Amino acid sequence: MSSASPLRVVVLISGSGSNLQALIDGQKAGELPIEIAAVISNRPGVKGLERATDAGIEAITLDHKGFASREAFDSALAQRIDGFEPQLVVLAGFMRILTPDFAQHYLGRMLNIHPSLLPKYQGLNTHQRALDAGDSEHGVTVHFVTAELDGGPAAIQAVVPVLKEDDASTLASRVQAQEHVIYPMAVKWFAEGTLRMHNNAAVLKGEPLPASGYQVRTNNV
Repeated sequence: MSSASPLRVVVLISGSGSNLQALIDGQKAGELPIEIAAVISNRPGVKGLERATDAGIEAITLDHKGFASREAFDSALAQRIDGFEPQLVVLAGFMRILTPDFAQHYLGRMLNIHPSLLPKYQGLNTHQRALDAGDSEHGVTVHFVTAELDGGPAAIQAVVPVLKEDDASTLASRVQAQEHVIYPMAVKWFAEGTLRMHNNAAVLKGEPLPASGYQVRTNNV
């Protein structure tokens, strides 16, 4: 993908938008060949909407509480997204379980980031669960979205050591620092055409990735 035709992206958020900021920073620095066309939040008044507005990106609130069902919300959300004609949808702390129809509609062109070394610890409270299990390593995964919750094929993982003095907060902080590294990497690969989903597997530069995706290991303490 040349810089003359950046990849159109819509980012979905529910909160502070720190991963959104990493993408905005990469776009502004010219490191990411993308154009963030819009940021949509299912929660009003969150910090991520401010980040979008400050960057001159259209910021939209679509409050899920105003819809009678998950299906009705997802249908309205898809309509808003498709109005921007994105080539990629990025979930950046979007705290919604997606309906199968929504996941299928964007299959192969929607990425999510999850704070665990998937397939470990799908769902919530991942840092505490890793500590409770006595894991020596923890981390974060960028994956393609499918109808299975946190179950789509992994594109990239960052592995972080668990320290003996860690609690859920300190571990989360170090994992989040790696989120801001690997999410832009995955988005850049997709924008450049080197990362794709094929036959329910993540493919990088024409080669299927292992189940854990491309792994980045860090001694970050």
